[in-house]
Amino acid sequence: MLNKAMLIGRLTRDPEMRYLPSGQAVTSFGIATNRYGTGPDGERREFTDFHNIEAWNQGKRNLAEICSQYLRKGALVYVEGRIQTRSWEDKQTGQKRTRTEINASDVQFLDSRGGAGAGEGGGGGFSAEDDFSATPGEAGGAPRPAAVSNSESQDIDPDDIPF
Repeated sequence: MLNKAMLIGRLTRDPEMRYLPSGQAVTSFGIATNRYGTGPDGERREFTDFHNIEAWNQGKRNLAEICSQYLRKGALVYVEGRIQTRSWEDKQTGQKRTRTEINASDVQFLDSRGGAGAGEGGGGGFSAEDDFSATPGEAGGAPRPAAVSNSESQDIDPDDIPF
C-alpha cells in the first residue's frame, strides 16, 4: 500500500508552531495548489485546492522549527508526506469534526532567500546542503525539485509562476 503526497504550492498563511504536552514541536501551515480543468460552462479554467500541512520534529531533524523559522505567507514550497484524516468531537457543539492534512516528511523551500516570505539575506536558493535545510539526505529516492539558483532567480518573476 502507498500513501504519499507530493505538492508544490504557496503558503496561504504564516506557519504556526506549537508544543504538545509531551514537549514535541509541530508547525501547521496551509498551501494552495492550482490545477486546470473544464468548468460547468465547458470553458477551460483554473481551480485552486487548499491543503493543510503539519510538520513535526523527527529525531534529529527539526523540521517543525525550521518551517516555523524560515517560511512565510506567499513562499513557494515543495511538500512531501502522507495524507491523514483525523476525527474528533467538538467540545462546544458536540458535533463530530474531521480534518484531512498532509503529515510532512520533507519540505523544500523553492523561493530565493530574498524572495517572498523566505527570510532575509542575499540571493540563492535553499537546498539540501544548507545547514538549516528541512530535507534529509536520501539514497535512491525519487528526484526532487531543485532549489532556485541565484542566476535563475533574476530571470524568473515569482508572480509569473501559475501557482
